[in-house]
Amino acid sequence: MSSLDLWPVGNCQVSGLIDTAGRLVWGCVPRVDGDPAFCALLNNDPGDHANGAWAISLEGQVSARQAYRRNTPILVTRLEDESGGAVDIIDFCPRFERSGRMYRPVAWVRVVKPVAGSPRLRIHLAPMRGYGRELAPRTSGTNHVRYLLDDQTLRLTTDAPVGYVLDSRPFRLERPLHFFLGPDEPFAGNVAYEVQAMLDRTESYWMQWVRGLATPLEWQDHVIRAAITLKLCQHEETGAIVAALTTSIPEAAGSGRNWDYRYCWIRDAYYTVQALNRLGALDVLEKYLAYLRNIVDAADGQLQPLYGVSGERTLDETIAGSLAGYRGMGPVRVGNAAYTQVQHDVFGQIVLPNIQAFVDRRLLRMGNLDDFHSLEHVGEMAWLRHDTPDAGLWEFRTRTAVHTYSAVMSWAACDRLENAARIFGLEERERYWGGRAAAIRETIETRAWSEDAGHFGASFGGNELDASLLQLVDLRFLPADDPRMAATFAAAEKALRRGEHMLRYDTEDDFGKPETAFNFCTFWLIEALCLSGRESEARGLFERMLEHTTDASLLSEDMDFETGELWGNYPQTYSLVGIINCAGLLSKPWSTIR
Repeated sequence: MSSLDLWPVGNCQVSGLIDTAGRLVWGCVPRVDGDPAFCALLNNDPGDHANGAWAISLEGQVSARQAYRRNTPILVTRLEDESGGAVDIIDFCPRFERSGRMYRPVAWVRVVKPVAGSPRLRIHLAPMRGYGRELAPRTSGTNHVRYLLDDQTLRLTTDAPVGYVLDSRPFRLERPLHFFLGPDEPFAGNVAYEVQAMLDRTESYWMQWVRGLATPLEWQDHVIRAAITLKLCQHEETGAIVAALTTSIPEAAGSGRNWDYRYCWIRDAYYTVQALNRLGALDVLEKYLAYLRNIVDAADGQLQPLYGVSGERTLDETIAGSLAGYRGMGPVRVGNAAYTQVQHDVFGQIVLPNIQAFVDRRLLRMGNLDDFHSLEHVGEMAWLRHDTPDAGLWEFRTRTAVHTYSAVMSWAACDRLENAARIFGLEERERYWGGRAAAIRETIETRAWSEDAGHFGASFGGNELDASLLQLVDLRFLPADDPRMAATFAAAEKALRRGEHMLRYDTEDDFGKPETAFNFCTFWLIEALCLSGRESEARGLFERMLEHTTDASLLSEDMDFETGELWGNYPQTYSLVGIINCAGLLSKPWSTIR
């Protein structure tokens, strides 16, 4: 069992991670990039989950089993004790339409139901503030407890005896208990009735959302779970999509590669909406395009690789010294200095998802001519910088180069703007962007191709390889059967493949040589195998990747290519995108069941 066997719950405003014992060990307030009131995942003592956690346990507990309710992020944990007693814990964050808008409060809800025997229950609720600096002070009333956090006070409303919650004393569970930890305001109505109604309406919302997905025939459970979790990574208020729900889970044991992923990378979000769009989840795309329009409006001639979920541009990187880190492996970082980097692939990743808005009549708001002209500014940035050095998609912190992937993304920006101009009947702009795209293509084919090595290099004038070269097909720069693409794939597979896994690159970076495989790159390998005619091998490799998922059917960013242990922030949008894309590519068609 992986230490990252964690079960996400959320409502697109807040999220939480439940561990295998049914404890809420990660959850930030008042949004995904906020102060983790529940920080036990990264607490000072890796063996002590008391502080920074919400634990519900049984005296004499011997087992815990977990499963989501079908097609929802509603988690059910069954705890059993040594005498045959059992309870179910139902965890969810409310999400449903109310009063003409989506109700998604900063709230976690837990229901505890007796199932068998006479179980004795203990509840320990210990949120912290200041990134683990101290336990949150609390006050209490007849049916509630208030926790005074730095950014927002939370109020627990419950029909359980408040004294048992305050003192963490064990007591016999003889009836269902309901817990609503949310905004510091009086809870209207009967807590048992209202919580049950919230649960029913939240379940109905998610069942209906999943019902609208165009899933492939095979691997439906994995695809649905990936899609739900990707939606949980969207901050719906603005449309931003974060790269992961966590910070500072290292890419490898003791590596120091600990990063805060609770922000919106333009690159990661592009791949996320691309995958969800293949399933028909247009609501995520629409909200993200609104976020992008705001980013472009405020760009002032410069675009960053990542932003805060409300479009914040400054994400200064600091160390949370009160937290020792995941399994004691610090540092715990807050913020991400990559926002200061130059990464030219963002131009293409802004333009590409926007083009659909010009033709997709299902959208509530289709793109218009003003949107096209706004995107032209992004295209001009791509044209001006396509052959200039940047940090690249792997975000090297101490060196730059003219990266082939960044240049191809710049080509894609101009190429798709040519298509958009054609849609609007703007012949002069069509010729303009077509000329820009052709010029960039010629530059790439001349300067990224290595005659000596016989393949494209990861940077202009070099012959080193990285996995992003496999994306030349997906971006429509080259067809899979182009001899140059075939040679590049063969070279990349030979250099970067490690058994069932694919490295990003195998050269030293700022922290030495990579020690783990990047899961998204393994999915790129699977796609390349399929497109090169090795479909049986691709299917086998995909099945083995699915065997590495957590009990929640999810993946983190990285994997030890020898042991299969998961590392890196979790759940990682890149990795879930890989599940969706490969399943769609490899699945048998629905017509085969007729």
